[in-house]
Amino acid sequence: MSNQSYSGGGRGKPQQGHQVKLRKNERIRVPKVRVIGPDGSQIGILDTQNAIELAKQSGLDLVEISPTAKPPVCKIINFGKFMYDEGKKNKSSKAITTKLKETKFRINIDTHDFETKIRRGEYFLNKGFKLKLTLMLRGREMEHKDLAFNLIKRAIEQLAHMGTPDGEAKLVGRNISTILSPVAASKRKLKYNVPDAELEDEEDDDSDEE
Repeated sequence: MSNQSYSGGGRGKPQQGHQVKLRKNERIRVPKVRVIGPDGSQIGILDTQNAIELAKQSGLDLVEISPTAKPPVCKIINFGKFMYDEGKKNKSSKAITTKLKETKFRINIDTHDFETKIRRGEYFLNKGFKLKLTLMLRGREMEHKDLAFNLIKRAIEQLAHMGTPDGEAKLVGRNISTILSPVAASKRKLKYNVPDAELEDEEDDDSDEE
């Protein structure tokens, strides 16, 4: 029976972004474990072999969920269903984090670059992504915040046919930003892109956020 990988968060579980091997049943080699029942009840500390037998009597598995505890904490669960549910959670989390794209502006952006950014923004909104508009102020550019806000306002107006702001643009640190949510698909009408055209992502325009 091979070890399984798990990536998740919460007490007694690996932190997000890290994968560890989950041990179950005979793969658990310590002599004693603290056992949690399938309903979440605390059964107590048992000999590992007795805990495995208890799990199997219920047609379930003994799974080590906190290997660093003393003794390690194990839970009696349906391991197959557990892994299936965790996979669904991970897919859902990934879908959420990739639903936001970002387009970055500079206060001294020229007309051509601005139009390119707007075209990309329209493309992302048309695909159903939320769009974060960000303008970073550097050095003495902080003295021209009014110009920066006006530029973001102009971008919002240029994309009004595709998205509406979730809130007013705000200055946080040196960044002015706001997020646009796409309008209903039936109301989207392209102005700057050709229908069904594909646009390659640029590295600084992608933002996968939680």
